[in-house]
Amino acid sequence: MASSAPSEPPAAPSSGRFAANVMHFARVLRAAGLPVGPGKVLDALRAVETVGVRNRRDFYWTLHAVFVNRRDQREIFDQAFHIFWRKPDLLEKIMQLLMPQVEGAAPAGADEEMNRRVAEALAPEKRPGVGEAPDDDQQPEEIELDASLSFSEREILQHKDFEQMSAEEIARAKASIGRMRLPIQDVPTRRFRQDPTGWRFDMRRTLRGSLRGGGAVIDLKRKRRIRRHPPLVVLCDISGSMERYSRMLLHFMHAVTSDRDRVHSFLFGTRLTNVTRQLRNRDIDIALRKVGELVQDWSGGTRIGACLREFNHDWSRRVLGQGAVVLFITDGLDRDAAEGLEREMERLHRSCRRLIWLNPLLRYEAYEPVATGAQAIVRHVDDIRTIHNLESLGQLTAALAHMAPKRQE
Repeated sequence: MASSAPSEPPAAPSSGRFAANVMHFARVLRAAGLPVGPGKVLDALRAVETVGVRNRRDFYWTLHAVFVNRRDQREIFDQAFHIFWRKPDLLEKIMQLLMPQVEGAAPAGADEEMNRRVAEALAPEKRPGVGEAPDDDQQPEEIELDASLSFSEREILQHKDFEQMSAEEIARAKASIGRMRLPIQDVPTRRFRQDPTGWRFDMRRTLRGSLRGGGAVIDLKRKRRIRRHPPLVVLCDISGSMERYSRMLLHFMHAVTSDRDRVHSFLFGTRLTNVTRQLRNRDIDIALRKVGELVQDWSGGTRIGACLREFNHDWSRRVLGQGAVVLFITDGLDRDAAEGLEREMERLHRSCRRLIWLNPLLRYEAYEPVATGAQAIVRHVDDIRTIHNLESLGQLTAALAHMAPKRQE
């Protein structure tokens, strides 16, 4: 993130349009995906009035303190600020350079993707001006539709990579994820309940009932094994290489936590953080804000082995009982060269019912687990799946709904 703002002072608010410009800048941030409302605009104006605009650096960090409340919003704010608060004649030239990225193919790098979202937010819609009639001489373009090989917007969104989505598509994808349900197949437990049609005799209740009649008549009691969905444990990587996907997967984890009980969520980068309690809040915005305040290692390195060691030592006995299913979300890139990862993966694999590795790099057909961390992981999982778009999330829910029986060690 380029957090260093130029030292020259911004344009002086002597023209009387300073408040309107701040409001317009807030609209740009909201269009780019930041949760900016009228309250934050008023807070920004009060903050600028208090701090002043002696130099551009103070102005940058004043607006940053008001509009940015999560780490993943910093890049969007930084690029929007440096584009918006320049001279008006330069802004139009910069937008002309950015617009081909919006209309062309999906960008490959993270910075280009941010530029595309900011460009979409800053690009004005071409409409007739006030009191200006549309050009009658211009004939409407004749459009021919061929629906034989076309796809609906919903189908396109299902197959589009999270990393290539615009701000509007991300909002629609988050809404779709919020409606997802995870029907994990029920599994038999070791407990029984009374059932007249059960296949197993309940000898304790049978003998106890026979005592009431003096033992002359024995009425056989039956019972059935209780079935219940197993606990679900999610271990999600939030390192820099997983940043784009972990933001969307947090919405998936919140949807699953709100839909069922016995869901335990952990985030790891350079350290392990239990965010189960924070994600139980029904309001997704409040839940993510609490997660952002708790987690300290967003978009940093990855120490998979050390984090798994902490999980196996401190949490496995608490959350992996009764045949838990573990979703292990990571790309397998480890800063510590997979030190101790093989041993911890083996222990985790033996402690749960099913261990499913979700890797966004599997979206590439030529991908092979050649990294040291990936090789240590792949030897101790029951299933490997990609997790890069809405379609892959739907396939995951279908797979968990028809889960294979518990493996034999």
